[in-house]
Amino acid sequence: MAHQEHHTPEHTDDVVEAITPLMPIVLPLAGGVLMFLLAFIAVFMA
Repeated sequence: MAHQEHHTPEHTDDVVEAITPLMPIVLPLAGGVLMFLLAFIAVFMA
């Protein structure tokens, strides 16, 4: 009969755990870029 093998890697890289230490840097940069884009759109539309 068929034998099912369970593949369990020793260490799985989680995307969320990889990004979490960078959050204090990424969030303010993303906020600044978002504010700049919104201000640029507001000035361009006026």
